[in-house]
Amino acid sequence: MPKIVVPLTATKVKNAKSRDKDYLLSDGNGLYLKVPSKGNPIWIFNYTIPYTKKRTNISFGPHSIVSLASAREK
Repeated sequence: MPKIVVPLTATKVKNAKSRDKDYLLSDGNGLYLKVPSKGNPIWIFNYTIPYTKKRTNISFGPHSIVSLASAREK
């Protein structure tokens, strides 16, 4: 049974602070905000390549440039 994830809000994204280790904030459907220990948080999308059936990640850019709505749209 899949885990039910509460979608991110703009406030949660804005208040994401770096910690001593990298961590991920999940928005659901494979979209994550990766918050590194140093640097800017970036949007990561985890998906399956159809012809190889392998999981891989693609980055949409830092959250200072790409908003939550545009990351969901992409």
